[in-house]
Amino acid sequence: MVKVQSTWRLRYSALIYTFIQQVIVEAEIVEETMQTGELNPHHYPAQRAARAVQHYINTRYGSPFKVFMINKVHSGNAEDINNAGRKYQLEISFQEIISNSTHKCSAEVLFPRGEIQGSPEVSVLCEELETLNTTKDDEALYQKLKTRQSMVVAQNLPDSHGHIDPDMKPLWYLGIVASSFIMLKESTENTLYNMAQVGNVTQLVCQFYYIKLYFCLNVIQEIIRWKLQINWSPLEGVKVQQMEKMPHCHECKKPPNTE
Repeated sequence: MVKVQSTWRLRYSALIYTFIQQVIVEAEIVEETMQTGELNPHHYPAQRAARAVQHYINTRYGSPFKVFMINKVHSGNAEDINNAGRKYQLEISFQEIISNSTHKCSAEVLFPRGEIQGSPEVSVLCEELETLNTTKDDEALYQKLKTRQSMVVAQNLPDSHGHIDPDMKPLWYLGIVASSFIMLKESTENTLYNMAQVGNVTQLVCQFYYIKLYFCLNVIQEIIRWKLQINWSPLEGVKVQQMEKMPHCHECKKPPNTE
């Protein structure tokens, strides 16, 4: 058990270190005029379009046992589409962080243009993602949550030392998947969102077949806090019921009235 926890901590620490290095590099980049044609896959325009694809994949395929992060952007092109916006064509490898497997995908991202910018339009071709089956683990967690005598309540995943109790790791991963719905919706050509922490998570009483959870999530770029209520089941995945940006963290402390 100690060895498993140590391995997970090393992997988690490596992911956090990589993300911090990305933030440092991105902070040093001076934003240039949006270019068209072939992109440097390591530079900001290609990376932020790839991040939108990451969030999209998590909303489609993510679960408490299946979470995707960018492994590498191999190539990218950008073009202006009349008044519709800017379209990116990308070749990307994604890492599924729990199984530590890597999958190469082709994707297109259209960032719409206009005074009121909508969410990016994303399409992905990646047959490998369909083959990742976590049904057994998902079902086991579902039954565990459904049959608990008391509702799950947890705070600060991870804590200030980067630690997450092993029993809470599936909820941390589910928080990442849930946050992808927020980050995809909010993504523009000037954002590079990632989730930093589950401030708290509370299981809510529900008489239906799904699991109902309330999250308070901290999203990195501007340290934005969101509260989110989701339904989850192994069959239907994550369904967002409520989503709200929060001005202050103290609003994270109490779950919504469930009476």
